[in-house]
Parts: sequence; C-alpha cells; structure tokens
Amino acid sequence: MKSTPTLLLVLLGTALAQGTSPLMLNLTQSLIQTVQEGGKATEKRTPNYTKVRPGDLLAQTVTARNVSAKALANVAVRLPVPAGHVYVAPDGTAPAGVRTEYSIDGGKTFAPAPLKRKVTVTENGKTVIKEVEVKPGEYQAVRWTIAALPAGTEKTLGFRVQVK
Repeated sequence: MKSTPTLLLVLLGTALAQGTSPLMLNLTQSLIQTVQEGGKATEKRTPNYTKVRPGDLLAQTVTARNVSAKALANVAVRLPVPAGHVYVAPDGTAPAGVRTEYSIDGGKTFAPAPLKRKVTVTENGKTVIKEVEVKPGEYQAVRWTIAALPAGTEKTLGFRVQVK
C-alpha cells in the first residue's frame, strides 16, 4: 500500500486558502519502527517513506508557526485521521498552553478525551440508554487550540495512526 498524501493536500489547501495568513502549517509524516540498538529497543522514525503495509505505525505531525509580527490567540489546528488508518495515541505530550480535543463525527464536533456516546441496550427486558466511553481507534479527527502563539514562534503537534 502506498502512503497517501491526503493530509498534506488538506493542509496545503488550508494554507493556500489563507493567502496572507499569519499562520503557516507544515505537515510531516514518518514511519515509526522499533529497532534494537545496543541491546535496547528504540524508536526509529523514517520521514519521506514511500510504502507502508497494514499494521505499520505512522506519526502525523503538524507544526503551526506564527509568521506575523503580532501574537495570535486561540489558534485552532485540525488534522483528520487519514482514510485507511486508525488513530492510536498522541505523538508525545501536548505542549504547554495547548488544548487537545477529538471528534468521532468527521470533525463536526470536538471534545476532550475520553469521549463518550449514548447507546441503547436491553437489560432485563427493558430498553435502557447508557453512556459508554469511545475507544481512541474511533477518533476521526484531532483539534488543538493554542492559547497563545507569540510572533515568530511555533508549536509542534501530532498523533500516531496505524495503517489498516
């Protein structure tokens, strides 16, 4: 299976639509592999990979840079989980001053983890509505809100996905 440039196109389209936007977005994708170095298991990242296989782990990373002369506030950066992939976990820890939220409806609504949904079940012959926790593998998009991004600074954000 070849890697899909869908995310790059989404971000590139966003950047082009912004024209003279004070925010520049840069997406990188890396293949993550566990390798042995000196008898220890370590993580190896391969950027610009050309092929992936089902089960491969990838890092989707976006860097948001304020290219203006003024500070930006409440900057929202959205990144969809690519088609043919399953969300696994954040890639590292979110930087200070960044709120992370997830969507299970294609990016229409976002909320902090753990997400919950209501389901209807039958218990003892009665229909009951229960609230259940959504598994991270069901996340379809991630949104980060950066509280403050001073002029000339950047924040790097990301998550890991697994190829279906």
